Amino acid sequence: MARTGVGARTATAAVDSMDFALDRASPVPLYYQLAQQLEAAIEHGVLAPGNLLGNEIDLSTRLGLSRPTVRQAIQSLVDKGLLVRRRGVGTQVVHSQVKRPLELSSLYDDLEAAGQGPTTQVVRNERRPAVPDVAAALGIAEGSEVVVLERLRLTHGQPVALLVNYLPATLLDLDTARLEATGLYRMMRAAGITLHSARQTVGARSATAEEAQRLDEEEGAALLTMQRTAYDDTGRPVEYGSHIYRASRYAFDFQLLVSR
Repeated sequence: MARTGVGARTATAAVDSMDFALDRASPVPLYYQLAQQLEAAIEHGVLAPGNLLGNEIDLSTRLGLSRPTVRQAIQSLVDKGLLVRRRGVGTQVVHSQVKRPLELSSLYDDLEAAGQGPTTQVVRNERRPAVPDVAAALGIAEGSEVVVLERLRLTHGQPVALLVNYLPATLLDLDTARLEATGLYRMMRAAGITLHSARQTVGARSATAEEAQRLDEEEGAALLTMQRTAYDDTGRPVEYGSHIYRASRYAFDFQLLVSR
């Protein structure tokens, strides 16, 4: 019970320190304005996973809102999976879904920019002969030596993606300690490699038992998949990745333009 009390005090302090900007003259409903600001606080780590929101009555009094308005805002975040109501505990923050723009960028950089607190566990960093699909993607002969990286990417200490990358063995030195401290693309840029373009395929499938165990999901849970071949500014393939992401925690964000 003491642990729950500490969590409640921490979350209440975080909420109390937030500067809510509610425009009562706006046509946007007040519950929606409050929900948007709470969601932003969750996504940027101001309200951390496991924190309790505190008392609805106290929050409604502080903001000058009716209790039904506050309850509706909170319920909308419950419906999104950002909050959960636990009997005997209260309303608790859970992990926000990572929304990543579909562009040539590093997952590590995107998570860091979004305040998601990324960390990395390197599962494998070794040299192996290139199998046919890897050789074709990298434009090298089958059996040529490549570096195989397998990394578990976490946000706020919880797994969100399992990343497998293949690079030409002579491209750059990939130190395991550095890989756990930063992103692969950041290391490539530091080595003078200019990433220019990529070919990418996004899909979905169910998690195997091994994948589910690593990603803290149920076997058969929905996963997003991505295969990407990245090219440098000379047109040379420099990296082929095969990644899986927890659909419960992750989404790709598209911007579509009208063709004229």
